[in-house]
Amino acid sequence: MLRRVLLSLSRSTRVRDLVETAPISRDVVARFVAGTRAEEAVTATRRLVESGRLVSLDRLGEDTLDRAQADATRDAYVRLLKLLADDGLTAGAEVSVKLSAVGQALAGDGERLALDNAAAICEAARDAGTLVTLDMEDHTTTDSTLSILRELRRDFPGTGAVLQAYLHRTEADCRDLATEGSRVRLCKGAYKEPAGVAFQSKQEVDRSYVRCLKVLMRGSGYPMVATHDPRLVAIAGELVRRTGRDKGSYEYQMLYGIRPNEQLRLAARGERVRVYVPYGDEWYGYLVRRMAERPANLVFFLRSLATKG
Repeated sequence: MLRRVLLSLSRSTRVRDLVETAPISRDVVARFVAGTRAEEAVTATRRLVESGRLVSLDRLGEDTLDRAQADATRDAYVRLLKLLADDGLTAGAEVSVKLSAVGQALAGDGERLALDNAAAICEAARDAGTLVTLDMEDHTTTDSTLSILRELRRDFPGTGAVLQAYLHRTEADCRDLATEGSRVRLCKGAYKEPAGVAFQSKQEVDRSYVRCLKVLMRGSGYPMVATHDPRLVAIAGELVRRTGRDKGSYEYQMLYGIRPNEQLRLAARGERVRVYVPYGDEWYGYLVRRMAERPANLVFFLRSLATKG
């Protein structure tokens, strides 16, 4: 119930306005979002890379309303990649792109526009010496996103995919994508989805996550295990042992500001650990979905507000 309420709030403009105008909210958000400007994101990236972790940077913004906004997002990513390259950080940092932010949802030729803009970002990433991963959004975009992924991989084979374990279809999608050279981030999923397409209980989602992870670990691709759940991290480690995977043939991924000590523990053990680092002005929807994914984040947020108040 709490998760459903929070996901509904992620779309509430009234609540968003209240949160965004509260000075104390922005102080708390700094734990989960690496600033609003690209330069701040680069600073956070440098700190994480120096600690032995890897980074995937996401410029927040999903509600793109016109072509100019989509192109501006493309240009912002190209600039970010140049900043990373100039700082010598691209060996340890990639970018994550939501196709909705580069035009996917626009009427008419939105999918074509998203493909062209994503290709421009992939080209800039290749020039900078790094890669792009396409974020997955709500289930209505899954087929379109996977179609664009296939097109991009013709010229940019290292482009990463994201699959969401709470969708009924995902185990089959894992089988399709568990191929040589295919980078696949497996996460639980953070959107409010109907029972007809998604598992609703935590137990069902967890079981699906494990089934999907088995497919990816047994395949010939590069699994990216995106979870903060200690039990799922342990299961991933056991699957690595059973499948005989070498370190470097997979990685763990966690969100900026969540379980940093666990991130450091895994990295100290020689594991590849990538931190998903969001930045930008459009942080509200992202933040609320993080609260919905893990109620402990909501407790932290409320406690911080109370303390600062």
